Amino acid sequence: MPETPPPRHELDLRTRAVHAGFEPDPATGAVVPPIHMATTFERDRDGGLSRGFQYGREDNPTRRTLEGALADLEGAAGTAAFGSGLAATAAVFSILQPGSRVLVPRDRYVGVRLQLQGHFRRWGLEVVEVDPRTPTAMAEAVDGSIDLVWIETPSNPMLRITDVVAAADAARRHGAMSVCDATWCSPAIMRPLALGCDLVVHSTTKYIGGHSDVTGGLVAWARPGEAADRIREAQRLGGGVPSPFDAWLLLRGLRTLPLRMRAHTEGAMVLARWLADHPAVAEVLHPGLPGHPGHQVAARQMAGFGGMLSIRMRGGERAAAAVAGATRLFRQATSLGGVESLIEHRAAVEGPGTPTPPDLLRISVGIEHPDDLKQDLEQAIAAAGSASG
Repeated sequence: MPETPPPRHELDLRTRAVHAGFEPDPATGAVVPPIHMATTFERDRDGGLSRGFQYGREDNPTRRTLEGALADLEGAAGTAAFGSGLAATAAVFSILQPGSRVLVPRDRYVGVRLQLQGHFRRWGLEVVEVDPRTPTAMAEAVDGSIDLVWIETPSNPMLRITDVVAAADAARRHGAMSVCDATWCSPAIMRPLALGCDLVVHSTTKYIGGHSDVTGGLVAWARPGEAADRIREAQRLGGGVPSPFDAWLLLRGLRTLPLRMRAHTEGAMVLARWLADHPAVAEVLHPGLPGHPGHQVAARQMAGFGGMLSIRMRGGERAAAAVAGATRLFRQATSLGGVESLIEHRAAVEGPGTPTPPDLLRISVGIEHPDDLKQDLEQAIAAAGSASG
């Protein structure tokens, strides 16, 4: 009687991040994926494509390796890599029929807000906004008229939490598609497909790349089907694909993602607790704080509370702008998720019509020691106070 094979050991995320999607190069034994820069590939003698590649826009070996690695970490049936996060979101909205209704949180990434107000308004998409002040607000707003539920959690920049399971379940019951922008979590902290979403979107520019040196985006899907086919079509015919070198840089960043996310998360928690007691700070927005309205839901659906936080200054807009301009370790710059800490007076960046409060500073905590970051913020707050006095 044949022996029953032993159960397969489930690899830890740290191990999978190093090995996912790649085996040593059979020709050379290289343990790092090569960069395939070719834009076109030779056909067989009979004109066939037995090696699987034809033209760089349609597919590329380095990009395919990246997509396979990210599918592994996301627990996805497949993924499509794009040249930016907004290219990925545009691909998702483009698969909808003109006139479709999209349910979105009022507090969301400004790029998605502008994309829906501009290009996709001309497409005929109707946007229905929800104030996500409670984790179940999105789920409660879904009805039979909605075609797509757009989840962003934690939200940018107010760090509001949406109950992903509840929102995805509500979408399914009403025949809508559920999509989660999980950029602020990365696959190291949350996997929305496992929570019931149909699609997950990332700006891979952020934590997945992790070094502020590559721009990219990703759409992953839970199962094959029409939506996945349309996303792939949008990738190939829209042409917004990452270069082979960009794909390689993202693969490099992916290998250290779990370790970096641990440092980001631990540092953000230290700063959030310290700032919560600071006399110059009116409010700290971070789901790791027990008083945050989404704390319990975040603890349930996230493996850590992330590396982002926002603070609201008691001195209002002037104080916020002054603090951002007085830091030394924190760089006053757009974006997030790199190894270096960033700070930004977000309302000024988002411009007219933004719902972001003018007294708010958005902080991306890097991997520096949190004691050094505390000291830098302390001196910046002191300098801002002296200037205003």
